[in-house]
Formats: sequence, structure tokens, C-alpha cells
Amino acid sequence: MTNPLLSPSTLPYQLPPFAEIKVEHFRPAIAEALTRHDEEIKAIVDNTADPTWENTVEALERAGQDLERVLSIFGNLSGTDVTDEMEEIAAEVWPQVAAHSDAIYQNEVLYARLKEATPPADEESQRLHAHLLRTFARQGADLGAAEKEQLSTINQRLSALSEEFGRNLMASTRERAVHFDSAEKLKGLPADRIEAAKAYANEVGQDGYVLPLELPTVQSELARLADPAARAKVYEASRARGSENNLSVLTEMARLRAERAQLLGYDTHADYVIAEETAQTAEAARRMLVELAPAAEANAAGEEKLLAEEATLHNEDFGAADWAYWESQVRARDFSLDEDELRQYFPLDRVLEDGVFAAAHRLYGITVVPREDLEGYAEGVRVWEVFDEGQDPTADRDSGIGLLLTDYFGRPSKRGGAWMSEFVGQSHLLGTKPVIVNVMGLTKPADGSQPRLSQDELHTVFHEFGHALHGLLSDVRYPTFSGTRVPRDWVEFPSQINENWALDPAMVKRYARHVETGEVIPDELLTKVREAQTFGQGFSTVEYLAASIVDLAWHSLTPADAAAIAASQESIDAFERAALDDAGLHNPHIAPRYRSAYFNHIFAGGYSAGYYSYLWAEVLDADGFSWFKEENAAGPEASDAAARAAGQRFRDLVLSKGASRDFTEAYRELRGRDKDVAPLLARRGLSGATD
Repeated sequence: MTNPLLSPSTLPYQLPPFAEIKVEHFRPAIAEALTRHDEEIKAIVDNTADPTWENTVEALERAGQDLERVLSIFGNLSGTDVTDEMEEIAAEVWPQVAAHSDAIYQNEVLYARLKEATPPADEESQRLHAHLLRTFARQGADLGAAEKEQLSTINQRLSALSEEFGRNLMASTRERAVHFDSAEKLKGLPADRIEAAKAYANEVGQDGYVLPLELPTVQSELARLADPAARAKVYEASRARGSENNLSVLTEMARLRAERAQLLGYDTHADYVIAEETAQTAEAARRMLVELAPAAEANAAGEEKLLAEEATLHNEDFGAADWAYWESQVRARDFSLDEDELRQYFPLDRVLEDGVFAAAHRLYGITVVPREDLEGYAEGVRVWEVFDEGQDPTADRDSGIGLLLTDYFGRPSKRGGAWMSEFVGQSHLLGTKPVIVNVMGLTKPADGSQPRLSQDELHTVFHEFGHALHGLLSDVRYPTFSGTRVPRDWVEFPSQINENWALDPAMVKRYARHVETGEVIPDELLTKVREAQTFGQGFSTVEYLAASIVDLAWHSLTPADAAAIAASQESIDAFERAALDDAGLHNPHIAPRYRSAYFNHIFAGGYSAGYYSYLWAEVLDADGFSWFKEENAAGPEASDAAARAAGQRFRDLVLSKGASRDFTEAYRELRGRDKDVAPLLARRGLSGATD
């Protein structure tokens, strides 16, 4: 069998030949790629010449390209098309990959050669050398033989558990999709959304109407469902996800992570993880969250009072399931803001091409054009080519910056959430250009029309493209430092900066046009949006802080403490409640954005002890976007020339650098000083909080 995974693709930019790839290719390809990587490592270790930068460090950076290619394709496709067979392969191969990685990091001869290799004088090489030595130590290179074996056993088990958590959550999310037998119970949803629910029910083999569940606790449709019983049904289905079989998985993961941290010389898993983040210490991350809690709680209490009063006026009770609905009603009452009216100005394709891509052109000089001749991996996945300033897309095909794939529509086999990933990373050493993918789970209208985005969906499209820019505009030598391979609390900085352009006065009127009339979004409506921006920030800040606190609580446990927590809903509920009470978060009507049993970010998504990073990065974002305004690149009076100059500076100092330079120094050079928390507090209406 000719296996298309075992050699570089001949398509432009090494885009994977998706039409040729079959599920049966993955097992043999992964096995062969692991063997090839072993042989490449052995060649470095067995080299009788003295260790040099080229024969050791750069040889290590070059090694494993076959494995990287196979795993990037498998990892991406196993998240966007979750079949039983793909899940079986994942459960089998990820522990093998973990063991393979441990064998490399625990190789004493390789570690010794790395220590002896002298890096060139440039900053990127110096940083790579320090990074590799630190990473080898953090992966157990300095442990004794027995401890290395123990560490490898833990890592393999954690790899299997992480895959199991995600698999369980995916199944639970599908099974708990909420069924309604009549359209009447969906009153409040627009007609196109009701038709989409009917189409989804048909797709999964049911009569009536089905609302699929999204990743967070509070589902977006709760803001529009007029029937309190329907809201309660959706909310309870959301909160119950993962309770069938993820409780034992997550408690075992917490214990094993704690054991691993202590084996490697750290008090807790949080200490182990955050030592490599820009926050540097778990205490610094927790302090930021706890210090914001009082102001967020106070704001949320004020919001709740308004919402409960409105519910009472309509002879309804008020509970956690009702918060989003009554918030939308009060927002419409006090700000005359009709969310459904607003959606009519944000059809997906126009947002993408005239908004997201146009903003990137204005700031960074790039041009994004469709490649209809190239295939994506599923129906609805589009391929785009990205060109730099000065290139002619009509003449320079296949010679641009890289490719972007967009996969925006939900499918029953697609896991929830939104993310950016890569099929190929940028590296001058390897001579590779990036192939990036943005993924979301938008509901596709049953009539084939363009989905009309909510404010949250609008910001998510801009957010994920911010990550894509981080990958596409990478300009580094070493693959280890490429694109988004940076600390979690830095990786969200470019994506959150990019969200600001969604409603910036300099951009929004260039793309926001009514889907039927073509009318440019009126100033009156934009004014209402801006006036309403801080309303609801109490709730959103508290639910985010709560999830971050739960994350840090799980990962600040000792092994004994973790082992003492029973894998029962009652015990885990009590654990979460104690952590939130300790942080000063007491509102029973605001659940964490993600509760433990469906907290995919931290138990299956690589964000363990790192969920705080979104808020840490938002401090940088709010302060950094103030810089764009000061440079006359944003705001109603912004000029395109100023935007291009500021964008180039942001590209040069942040987007292009990956992890090749010090993050604090990069921000200080951009801003002229260290970060300031004041713009974030103003944005969220939390000016009473302190840094």
C-alpha cells in the first residue's frame, strides 16, 4: 500500500492530499514515522564527532519531520471528524507517542551532547539552546533510572486519560443534544434557527427539533428562548455533560499530574506549568484572579438585581438558566439593542472577506485569496492562499506566505468549540511555509444561506484569525519557536488584539452591511452596541474567573489531596464550591464557564493550569490596543497609513517572532513600558479592582 502520509506532499505548501488519505493509513504511518524518528535520534547520539550546533541541535530540530506531518494531520482530523475508528486509533497511538517522547528526553547521551554544543551568538539560537536544556530537565533528563521509568508510566497514562476525557465529552455532548417535539417550545428563536434545529434533528435521525450543545455552560440560545422550561432543559443538559464517565478520569488526571510535578521537583502541577509561562508563578496567576473577584462579584450582583426585577415584572422566576435571556431583554430595554437586528449586518462571508481579511491587509499588507483548485478535508472547508505586500496573487501563485483553511460549520462528528491549528509550521531551517486551519461550529442555515453572526460569533471569527496570523506571519529559523509555539499566556495576546478590529470604527463600516438591503450599519446601531458593551461584564468576568479558579484548584493539589477526592458528582461539586468560596466568588446563579466534567481545555486541550491565560493576555490586549489608538491606527479618526505603520511594528515585534525573543522585552519595546491593567478594568467596568 502506498501511504500518502509517509512522504512530503507535492501540493502547494505541502498541503496534505486529503482526497488520498484514508483512515487505514494512520496506524502504519504513525508506526513507521516513530521508527524513522528513532533512527534519526540514534544517528545524532551515535555520531563520533564532537558535538556541534549543526550536528546536534540543528540535527535534532530537523529530526522527526515525518512524525510531525503524520501527527499534525491525524490530530486535526481526529478533532473535526470524530468517528469510532479514529477514536480507537487515538486511544492506541497517543500513549505510544508519549513513550517515544520520553525516550528522547531521557536519553543521557543526547542530553550530554546538547550541553556541549555551543550556540551561535544570535538571540534565537541562544534562546533555543537554553530552552532545550530547560525542557530536557523538565521532562526528566536529570532523574535516576527508576524515576525516569515512573515518569514515563505516568505520561503514557495521562496521554490515554486525556484522549478518553475528550472522547467521553464528545459522546456526552452528542447524546445530550436537546430534543423538542414542537417548534412552539423554541419560541424566541428566529425562523432560520428553528429550521436549522429541524434539519439537525433529521441529520441525527430524530423527529422534531434538536439543539446541539456548545462547549460553555451557558448556551447561546438561552438568550433567545422565551419558554422558561425550554431554557431550563437546555441549561441542565449543558451542566450534566461528562457526568457519566469523566469524573473518575479527571480525578485520576489531577492525582497523576500532582505526582509528576513532585517527581520533577515542583510542589504542584500549577507550579510546574506556570514556571514556563510569562506569569512565571502560580501565585502571580492566582493573585490576578482573586484581586479581580470582588469588583466582578459586585458588578454581577448589580446586573442580577436588574434582571430579576425584569423577570418578576413578567411573572417569572429568575435562576441560573434564565440569566442570558433576561440580560438580552434588559439590554434591549435599556439600550434599544436588538441582537437579531444586529446579526443581519454580519453574514459570514462578508465578515470574513471584507472584515477579517481586509483588516489584515490594512494592518499587515497581506492579501488572502481563495484557492478553489485545492481541496479541504471535509465538505464546506475552504482553502485560501496568503500573499505578502508587493506580491501579485494573479501572477505569484504558490509563492506566497502560506495557506489558510477555514472550517466554520458544525457537524455531528465535530467536537465543540473554536480553535486554530496547523498542518505545516513555518521554519527557515526546514524551508517550510505555514498551512493553518481555523475551526468553528457555526450552525449552517437549512436553506443554504449565509449564517448571520452574533456578536460573540463575530468576535470568535476575528479571534481565531488572530491566532492564524500568529502562525502565518511567523518568521523564525527553528521549528521549536515557530508561530503559536509560545507560552499560553502569550499565545492569546495576538488573537485578542485581533478581536478589537471587529467593531472598530475604522473597519466596521467597511464590511458591516445588511444582508438583504446592503445598507451600511447605521451609526445609531453602533452607538447602541458601544453603550451596551460594559453591561453584562460582571457576569462574563465572574464565569471566566470561576473557571480559572477551578482550573488552578485542581492543579494546586498535592498527590494525597487529589487522591482524597472521590470521583462522584457530590464530591466534585463540593470541591468546586470550596475553591470558588475561597476566591470570593459566591453567586449561585453564575456557574463557571466550564465545570470540571466538561472542562475540555484543561483535561483534554493542553490548558491545564493555564486557563487564567485568557485574562492575563487580555491585560496585554487592552493595553496594547490603546497603543494602536495612540498611533492613530484605530478609532474614528484613524488613517490607513498609520494603521499600516503600526501593524508592521506589531508584526515585526510580536507576530513574526514566535518564541524567538523574550516576551516581556518584546512588549516593552512595543509599548514603551510594561503593561498597565487600567485599560482592561475600564473595558470590563471593573475600575474598582486593583492589579
